[in-house]
Amino acid sequence: MAVFRIERFTSLPASEAWRRVTDWERHGGTVPLTSVTVPTGEPTRAGTVFVARTGVGPLGFDDPMEVVRWTPPASGRAGVCRLEKRGSVVRGRASIDVCPTGSGSHVIWVEELRVRLLPRWLDPVLATVGRRVFARELGVLLED
Repeated sequence: MAVFRIERFTSLPASEAWRRVTDWERHGGTVPLTSVTVPTGEPTRAGTVFVARTGVGPLGFDDPMEVVRWTPPASGRAGVCRLEKRGSVVRGRASIDVCPTGSGSHVIWVEELRVRLLPRWLDPVLATVGRRVFARELGVLLED
């Protein structure tokens, strides 16, 4: 399994950083050739399912994810979102924590990915590529 961690500090208050990193449809605008839909609708809570579709036309795959823990930040407490990736191509987990700081917030994003048919010896390459893609995504989502 490929595992990587990304951290960003932002001047945004924790509530705004949380809102941005959990705006699932907005993620589609930051990842090339990807769109995101939320078939279970809003608001997000444990049990919400969203699907990232990556590809061009009929050539592509769906990456369905389910929110299994949803605790928004409140009164100085960190926000915690846990996702389970349940697709036929991409499996694994993601964790997004948004911690308030004296000058804004600290976002910690951890991914554990397994891509079907990709040999395990390529996990370090997958982790490197994933770290770059998700770091860019997180940067765009948190832009002031």
